[in-house]
Amino acid sequence: MQQATATPDPGDQSRALWLSTIAFTVCFAVWTIFSIIGVQIKKDLDLSDSQFGLLVGTPILTGSLVRLMLGVWTDQYGGRIVYTLVMLTAAAATWMLSYAYDYMTFLLAALGVGIAGGSFAVGIAYVSKWYPKEKQGTALGIFGAGNVGAAVTKFLAPMVMVALGWQAVAQIWALGLVVMAVVFFAMTKDDPDLAERRRRGVKAESFAEMMKPLANQQVWRFSLYYFFVFGGFVALALWLPRYYVGVYGLDIVSAGLLGAAYSIPGSIFRVLGGTLSDKYGARKVMYWTFWGSVICTFLLSYPATHYVVNGIRGPIEFTIAIGFIPFTVLTMVLGFFMSLGKAAVYKHIPVYYPGRVGSVGGVVGLIGGLGGFLLPIAFGALNDIVGVWTSCFMLLFLISVVSLAWMHAAIRRMEKAQHPELRGPKDLPEMEALQSAANSQARAATRGAVTSPAAQ
Repeated sequence: MQQATATPDPGDQSRALWLSTIAFTVCFAVWTIFSIIGVQIKKDLDLSDSQFGLLVGTPILTGSLVRLMLGVWTDQYGGRIVYTLVMLTAAAATWMLSYAYDYMTFLLAALGVGIAGGSFAVGIAYVSKWYPKEKQGTALGIFGAGNVGAAVTKFLAPMVMVALGWQAVAQIWALGLVVMAVVFFAMTKDDPDLAERRRRGVKAESFAEMMKPLANQQVWRFSLYYFFVFGGFVALALWLPRYYVGVYGLDIVSAGLLGAAYSIPGSIFRVLGGTLSDKYGARKVMYWTFWGSVICTFLLSYPATHYVVNGIRGPIEFTIAIGFIPFTVLTMVLGFFMSLGKAAVYKHIPVYYPGRVGSVGGVVGLIGGLGGFLLPIAFGALNDIVGVWTSCFMLLFLISVVSLAWMHAAIRRMEKAQHPELRGPKDLPEMEALQSAANSQARAATRGAVTSPAAQ
């Protein structure tokens, strides 16, 4: 299945993009609801950091695992109906969350809430079908800015929770999903590919056909990138309120607002990432992303350290630590680079796999979402085992370095395959000249040895 050749109606195209983006914002706000209410639940149930990490990560697990199938169903049945059903299902689960009473029932409810996170795979496949390749980076960047839903939860949920309790947060967020589902279904249309397929009476491709691109290593490389730029973003969006409370002693409302300060650039600037990917190429934007992330996570990894130096006149003591303001600025810069990378990763997919955006995008989104599930658990476990608050950034630094190294190695292999002359040795210029002269003399000697018998 290829992109539709007919030019869609601009009004339908615009509504598909903007309503998908708003719907994704609402879904993302629900998906990250435990970043705020989870802090109160942790206190009420006296949970450890590891248990808290599992609780806030459980919705991310569900949202990740369902992305593959939701992406395939979007390619098969259309994003309009699948998106609507996702929102209604997630709304029901979120409402039931308000009736949870112990750790196990909270985990079960969190599994259902996580369905909201599957909306990403649906929206990516649906929106991409409305735009040509040269505009998909910008369009998908705008859609991806719905990540700002995490900031919406951090801004509003603390105030609602303080005034009405955490149960009210769950119920109000559930009603928001229902309203959005009705508006979306009423005001959007089926994507051009689906409409054309129905007009021609062509059946959707089978699940097995849509899974064929997953045999390509490239898909899994994109998945690792997204594990960091998206999974890391979601993990920090969930973890930062806890970090601010634990390290800097802030109250939950202030910690939620500062967590939102991280989430906003990590979401809004995704639009810029899509535009830059269209203009300069997604590969270059990914280099910017990883180099910026490596620098930021390296600085954030340094733990507060107290030094004692044996000076001439006695011990000299001093402490090196990242202060509150530098920490906040660095996390915002990290969120900015992650936002560029999120857009750049998904710029690749419609270009390389135009007829498999749902399935390939679903797998990449699944792995990225798993990062959002596994990393908060890892952060909590590192706190319990290592006992150093900055251990979460040490882990992110390691992932960013590995991603950068793999990407650069893959690009070099592709360049050498396209330009065989790059495979040669790269010596100093003067050494290359000497080597060239020596090779010329050797070839001349060889020709002389071959022709001398005939000359005799």
